Amino acid sequence: MYNLSDYAYDLPESLIAQTPCEHRSRSRLMHLERRNQGITHRRFLDIVDLLRPGDLLVVNDTRVVPARLLGHKPTGGRVEVLIIDYAAGMKHLAGTGQFQCDCLIRASRRPGPGTVLDLGQGIKATVIEHRDRISVVCFDGGAGFLSRLKKAGKMPLPPYIKRDQDSGQGGGPSAQTDEQQDRQNYQTVYANAEGAVAAPTAGLHFTKDLLATLSEKGVEVAKITLHVGYGTFVPVRVKDIRDHQIHSEYFIIDEQTATKINQTHGAGRRVIAVGTTSVRTLEFCTDDDGKIVAGQGRCDLFIYPGYRFKCVDAMITNFHLPESTLLMLISAFYDRERILDAYKVAVAEKYRFFSYGDAMFIE
Repeated sequence: MYNLSDYAYDLPESLIAQTPCEHRSRSRLMHLERRNQGITHRRFLDIVDLLRPGDLLVVNDTRVVPARLLGHKPTGGRVEVLIIDYAAGMKHLAGTGQFQCDCLIRASRRPGPGTVLDLGQGIKATVIEHRDRISVVCFDGGAGFLSRLKKAGKMPLPPYIKRDQDSGQGGGPSAQTDEQQDRQNYQTVYANAEGAVAAPTAGLHFTKDLLATLSEKGVEVAKITLHVGYGTFVPVRVKDIRDHQIHSEYFIIDEQTATKINQTHGAGRRVIAVGTTSVRTLEFCTDDDGKIVAGQGRCDLFIYPGYRFKCVDAMITNFHLPESTLLMLISAFYDRERILDAYKVAVAEKYRFFSYGDAMFIE
């Protein structure tokens, strides 16, 4: 269970969702019951019937920023800059007056340190240094950079979602329409705290009406923040997964949320994490006695089979990439072979996979 190949499965490319379900809560839902190893097929709206009064849903309220910038090098060559640690950039801005952070740069030839890039909407950025695949970039304009980023930046969709590419100087009507739709679709309805460069996609299935219905049933909601970074898409490149170093991401759990979670467990009720980002944050902040400790910092918890869960009783999640750390996490929560069997069923039943795809409820 520690070999990378243990988490491989075959997926037809046609099942990778390129757009979300027209109505968020009408996507499909696979229900896995660990107690009796059952699998049932539902719609996400049925989550109302599967949750119980007194359950506590823990959601990640991070908001995706348009972190992908397109522009040109001084030579005129095209360049793409993807901000991968917005939270660190904000911290640097507060301390120095400049937005500087780790980025990924894509170009025919990677620009060297000192190169000034033109990224549109008056945005200039200077390459500071390179560290392996990561580049440190400083953006000009101080706090004014943030408003320019919202105008010039594009949503940092995962690489398996295909959109028309452009040079940063506009694009056809179709590309513009896609960008406008993705700015709305690639956010949860409760997104609030800006800082993610990838959406907590399990939450994309919820609507305000669905949350209201759950509230009427007696299901409570608590919010935490984990600013999802590019690390969620970084492939595992080692044969033994225990040798993988997961990227850290900035999180916040406030005292009110910690108290609510601890009270829920104290009353013998369930804590249900919405998404693997919520799972990782909750488990990272739970002590050996099973108590959530409020705080903020960097979460670098890598969960794989053998991990003992201390907080999460059930989870809502999407279907994940082969050989990914997310697939390893849900395999730890249930059972690797049964998860892979469920994925085979999902393929046979033509579920839609990955960020804009269907969901799974594991209890």
